[in-house]
Amino acid sequence: MDLHLKIWRQKNRNSEGKLVNYDLKALNPHMSFLEMLDTLNEKLILEGEEPVEFDHDCREGICGQCGVMINGLAHGPLEHTTTCQLHLRSFKDGETIVIEPFRAEAFPIKKDLKVDRSAFDRIISSGGFVSVNTGQAPDATAIAVAHQTAEEAFDSAACIGCGACVATCKNGSAALFTSAKISHLVLLPQGKEERSTRVLNMVKQMDSEHFGHCSNTEACEVECPQGISVLNIARMNFEYSRALFFRKK
Repeated sequence: MDLHLKIWRQKNRNSEGKLVNYDLKALNPHMSFLEMLDTLNEKLILEGEEPVEFDHDCREGICGQCGVMINGLAHGPLEHTTTCQLHLRSFKDGETIVIEPFRAEAFPIKKDLKVDRSAFDRIISSGGFVSVNTGQAPDATAIAVAHQTAEEAFDSAACIGCGACVATCKNGSAALFTSAKISHLVLLPQGKEERSTRVLNMVKQMDSEHFGHCSNTEACEVECPQGISVLNIARMNFEYSRALFFRKK
């Protein structure tokens, strides 16, 4: 299949960027989207041009490193799919594909499709630690956790931190990401000891990184490759209000 690409090229965060046209021919429809970008970069290198910078690592939909806007959609047209798990068979022969980086004030562009998502790391770091004894792993049944609670915690922990929620939100909010990290700890006994300080510190750090505020459009859940629920945001708001109430006491 043949594809016409419009890819955002930008030298660094301080320079102006623009969409540049590229044509690729005789592509295998079973190639992944990132393999298609690899093919383009091989072509550019052979032609003496600079390859397109983009993030990737595991290419298995686990690490959260890959992520671009494809025709205006975070990670592309398929639901619950990361960019690396997207294949060319999802597009039509001869189609024009516009590829841009995730855009948000808190995600400055480093080069081309590569953005700086270290704000997420600082939010996680601000959460601190959990008070658990070190040593050998305890038996799975040593601490009783209800099945439904364990499932909810696991669903929240499934967040891979790709940033699609921020990129697709009209406000550039990181509420879904932050709330998922808060939820998966507060639901379990091991995370309850620091629940108040954790939520206060993480929300404070999120606000300091210049993310926007959540206005409940729920676009983040729609575009999230892991299907993280916006109910996590409700839980974060509850935990934040609870922490403020008891801190005043």
